[in-house]
Amino acid sequence: MTAFPEVEKIRYEGPDSKNPLAFRWYNEDEVVEGKTMKEHFRFSVVYWHTFRGTGADPFGAGTMLQPWDDGSPSVTNAQDRVRVAFEFIEKLGAPFYAFHDRDVAPEGDSLAETNQNLDAVARILKEEQERTGIRLLWGTANLFSNPRYVHGASTSCNADAFAFAASQVKKCLEITKELGGQNYVFWGGREGYQNLFNTDMKRELDHLGRFLHLAVDYAREIGFTGQFLIEPKPKEPTKHQYDSDAAACINFLRAYDLTDHFKLNLETNHATLAGHTMMHELDYAGHQGMLGSIDANTGDTLLGWDTDQFPTNYYLTAEVMLMLLKYGGLAPGGVNFDAKLRRESFEPIDLFHAHVGGMDAFARGLKIAAAIRAGGELDEFVRNRYSSWDTGIGARIEAGEADFRALEAYMLEKGEITPNVSGRQEMLENLINRYL
Repeated sequence: MTAFPEVEKIRYEGPDSKNPLAFRWYNEDEVVEGKTMKEHFRFSVVYWHTFRGTGADPFGAGTMLQPWDDGSPSVTNAQDRVRVAFEFIEKLGAPFYAFHDRDVAPEGDSLAETNQNLDAVARILKEEQERTGIRLLWGTANLFSNPRYVHGASTSCNADAFAFAASQVKKCLEITKELGGQNYVFWGGREGYQNLFNTDMKRELDHLGRFLHLAVDYAREIGFTGQFLIEPKPKEPTKHQYDSDAAACINFLRAYDLTDHFKLNLETNHATLAGHTMMHELDYAGHQGMLGSIDANTGDTLLGWDTDQFPTNYYLTAEVMLMLLKYGGLAPGGVNFDAKLRRESFEPIDLFHAHVGGMDAFARGLKIAAAIRAGGELDEFVRNRYSSWDTGIGARIEAGEADFRALEAYMLEKGEITPNVSGRQEMLENLINRYL
């Protein structure tokens, strides 16, 4: 029984192909800057949007056609869905997948029953992994959908919510380890506040720090050696989330002595909601040594929420790949398609069109970024722009050899400064367009 009988394995056919179910740019064996495309991207398909998304929005019911799903919350239905998911991922040719615990298995009437459900589905996940060779990029616990987390999970005013969330993460860590997951992600869906009049911010942050230390301790206890990741997001559903952007996350991790255990999983749509570009977030995390993985999507600039659209813009993917190449790549992280079909694209085949387009966009972005780096013009311009720091007073400042008195004496003798070089912003934007 096949869920996608009309689809063969997606193949690379080259830039001249007009086949919508073929790759034009993503050739997994092509070597770029010393690594194959497959190694560069480590593409991952998400379970939640791809196999659980319905197309529902605040104004209407779901539209997605999913003939393999009987709509029941049964374990059997969840197990059948696993086989469909792996058929899709195998035909697409992605090497990884990712899940929330509640995506793959239904909740029961008690924590014990819920854990049993997850075990039952995890057995099928493991069977399918062994059959296909597809691996788990990361697991994570859904600590935001159930009404028990109305005030958050680890930052809740209710200690029982903290305890339940800890129990849930404990089990999800065990399953992630059992399935060979290479990372584990914390996404603080409700770890923030709506109103500071009813919030003890310091206490909530202290509890979040305590929670993450408990996770680190338990991972060590069970022998889970995967990378822990935090995913920044500024808002939605809360007014302010404590993991609002890369800088806030890194500051939090330093404040609570967690930098040895965590890196960041960055997402384009979250970056733009925080008022940044994805390039900014990648560069900030990268030069801090905290770049771990990325969620590959984009937002709509005309809409102020997390639309999670598939990336198709070569300019965006070129910027992303410039940063990933600059900082040496992502492993053990990867490029994870946290993206969903538009509500109007409701047929199963649309899942293939969306992922093929996203993978091609990143492959094209990689080739553009590699060509820009090989040309050297951008790097040379930046080096020249900062050349005053390479010798003389600039080198002395960077070496810690000039104090305020020495700098005053230098300027009294020099008299005045002049701008040393134009920023040439327009010229550089034209340069990038030349490679597109």
